[in-house]
Parts: sequence; structure tokens; C-alpha cells
Amino acid sequence: MVSMLRARVLVALCATVLLAALPASIARAQSPAEFYKGRTVELYVGYSVGGAYDLYARTIARYLGKHIPGNPTVIVKNMEGGGSLRLANWLFRVAPKDGSVLATIGRGTGFDPILGQTGAQFDGTKFTWIGSANNEVSVCVAWNATSGITKFEDLLTKEMTVGGTSMSSDTDQFGKVLNGVFGTKMKLVSGYPGGSNVVLAMERGEVQGRCGWSWSSIMATHKAWVDEKKMTVLVQLALRQHPELPNVPLIMDLAKTDEQKQILKPIFARQTMGRPYLAPPGIPAERAEVLRKAFMETMADKDFLAEADKTKLEISPVNGAELQKLVADVYATPPDIAKKAAAMLSGK
Repeated sequence: MVSMLRARVLVALCATVLLAALPASIARAQSPAEFYKGRTVELYVGYSVGGAYDLYARTIARYLGKHIPGNPTVIVKNMEGGGSLRLANWLFRVAPKDGSVLATIGRGTGFDPILGQTGAQFDGTKFTWIGSANNEVSVCVAWNATSGITKFEDLLTKEMTVGGTSMSSDTDQFGKVLNGVFGTKMKLVSGYPGGSNVVLAMERGEVQGRCGWSWSSIMATHKAWVDEKKMTVLVQLALRQHPELPNVPLIMDLAKTDEQKQILKPIFARQTMGRPYLAPPGIPAERAEVLRKAFMETMADKDFLAEADKTKLEISPVNGAELQKLVADVYATPPDIAKKAAAMLSGK
């Protein structure tokens, strides 16, 4: 009897030790509120400090936590490199898959694998897409003091040097696509660490323009340059026209053939996810839904909207489910069209 009692005590002690060694998520199922309470959520930005992606992220981070059950603290970190490709790869392969890490990457970075971008080590359809702060319209601009370019048609006969951040970023890709589809003469100078650095280079006279600059970013950071006519907006790069730019041509309207439209669509579909937020693949479904709901609630938060309005951040949100579907649709682009688009993105 004594030996049997000792055996039971030993089994109970072993069970206690094993349970203590298990992660909390295995030892007992945690609700989202239990998981996030007292936790710090890291929000990574794939670009340098000071650009529009960084500004959006830091503004959102100030409000997002109060809409997540458990009210975690949300802190912003920067992981620039490769036009946010470095961050996308890290998020897919290394980042914790528990809902404690979020990121914002270039709106087109998630499509890099199907568009032939070297170094992309992920499948964009497998990311957990959380939402986008706006449905974006990007533009090409010319710096009036140095470019000599006053309208889009000038690019067909005159060379304009434009600054870029990396081969996977809008700043590099959009100019290459325009050169490939329409025969424009944009000369790319790449390698700047972020969009804000390209803007400084334009102001210093190192480059003559920028292609792939969000209109919302211009309004937030350099509206005076438009008002003072220091630069000219040449073309809108999106599937739809921005209401504030009624006299600036839309790239889709300039396409003359069905093939041109087919090539342009997978490139500029990314504009629908103008400021995308995402999490690694495979995070618990319940936490993914909580994060998506919290994101959309943040987009409707009156205090957030007041700050966004004050800092001129355009907010026209797109929910995570829509982004997930959009990414899947773009990945379904016919291989021959994707191949031609990829060739243009590479400058061939």
C-alpha cells in the first residue's frame, strides 16, 4: 500500500513538472485577451525612419493596442533593406508565428515571387493579411528646377533620371514598367535606403524625379511643393483615378492594347493595398481574426482619424479578407503575362 501511494505521488509530481515545462499555449488554451494582456506587440516597418510607411505605422501603433483584447503595448521597429524585401523574408521564415509580430511592407513586395524578383523567399498567399490603411494612388513626378519635363508625353522623347530604393520597390519597378510598356525614357538611380532619401536626392539635384510616390505621402509630407509648383505630377499609377487629380492621366487609360492592360493590371493591383499590414503565416486563426478586427476598428477610431487628418494621412481602409483575396488573384495571373511583366520589372 505504501509503495503504491509513493508511486501515485511520483506520477503526480512528474505530471506537474511536465506541465510547467510546456508552453502556455499548450499547457492550457489561451483566449486572445489572455495572450495579449501585458504583452508587447512588435510592428516592423520595412523602410527607414521618416518616410510615409514609417509615419503611418507610428500613428496606427498609438491606437491599435486599445482595440486588441488584453490591450497590449504596440511598439514600432524599423528593418529596412531591399525595399522591405528583407523584412518580408524575415517575417515569413523567422518571425514568431503567434500573433505577437506585425509588419508593414511595400505594397508590391508581396507579389515579388511571381514577378521574378530575386531574393524573394516567401509565398505571398500564405501571409496573414491584416488590412490596409488606404486604397492608394501613386504618381510619377518631375522636379521642375532640373527635369525639363512638364507632361507625361515628354517622357517619350526626353530622358529623366529617377531615384529608387531597390529592385523590389515601387520606386524602381514602376519606372521600368512604363519604359517597357510605353517606351518612356526614365533612367533609374537605385540604392537609396528609403523614399525620404529619394526626395532629398531630388531636391539636391542628384535625380530629376521620382516614379512610384504615393499621393497620400505627398499630401502628408510635401504638399507645399505641389502648391508652389516645385514639381509636376505626370501620371497616376493605379487601377482607378484619385478624385484630387482629375486632370492627371491614369496609366490604365493610356494603354492602347489588351496585352498592355493585362501587363499593367498585376503591377498596379497592388495599389489597392496602399499601406498593407500583415503577420507571419500560420498564426492561430482566432488571433488573426482579432487582429483584423482591431485594425479596422482602429481605422474608424475618432481619435486616430483626428490625428491622421492633422498629419494629412489619407485613410481609406481595406480589410484583411479583401487583401487575402487580392493577393490570391494576382498570384493566379497567367504565366505568360507574369513573365512579360517580370521582364519589364528587371529592365529587359
